[in-house]
Amino acid sequence: MSVIRQPGVLGRTTRRRVVGVTAAFSAAAVETTTVGLWFGLVVGSRSTVTALVGLGVLFCGSLLRTSVFGATVGELETLLEPRRLGAALALTTGWIVWLLLAEGIDGRAGALVATITLGAILAAQFSLEQHVFQPWSVEREALTSIVSSALLAAGAVVLLSSAWFVDWSLVAPPLSLGVTTLVIRIETIQLGVLGFGLFATLAHQRRFQRVLDV
Repeated sequence: MSVIRQPGVLGRTTRRRVVGVTAAFSAAAVETTTVGLWFGLVVGSRSTVTALVGLGVLFCGSLLRTSVFGATVGELETLLEPRRLGAALALTTGWIVWLLLAEGIDGRAGALVATITLGAILAAQFSLEQHVFQPWSVEREALTSIVSSALLAAGAVVLLSSAWFVDWSLVAPPLSLGVTTLVIRIETIQLGVLGFGLFATLAHQRRFQRVLDV
């Protein structure tokens, strides 16, 4: 009843939820697009050019995702200061270490070790990011960082499995459009990117919901 008597409180709560949902979807979209493009570039036959392009895509995406977090909980006037660039670099490093470990150890054991390592790096990166943009709430939000990083790491498992452990495709019957024939083909890696995106959305939704409630 006290909330009903104070419409300003209800308005602030609603605005906070809308901001949190918008920010979570934005961060998830950036993360999914970035990691998906980078993974698609480097998971197959890799060259120096694709590795460098993939690294650039990954870092720019990490910087943009960090910007989304900063714009939501703080400010972006000093986004390019070393500590904030360090948060983006830590995120980039986490994904690179994940793939290198998975490839180096190979098999399901490699995927497991890489995923656990990625989860730890992401938890540390989330905490670093929050320390930079919202330092007063770091201690209270340690558990949120762990849960969100675990969800994102689970999405990474889906993505890696779709490329390495599952090999099938779904082809729809050809569709004739005048002089053109359209064939729709769905690969497992496309579904893997979709699955990763769902986990990323859950991870960021939980994270933004908690940090905006502080």
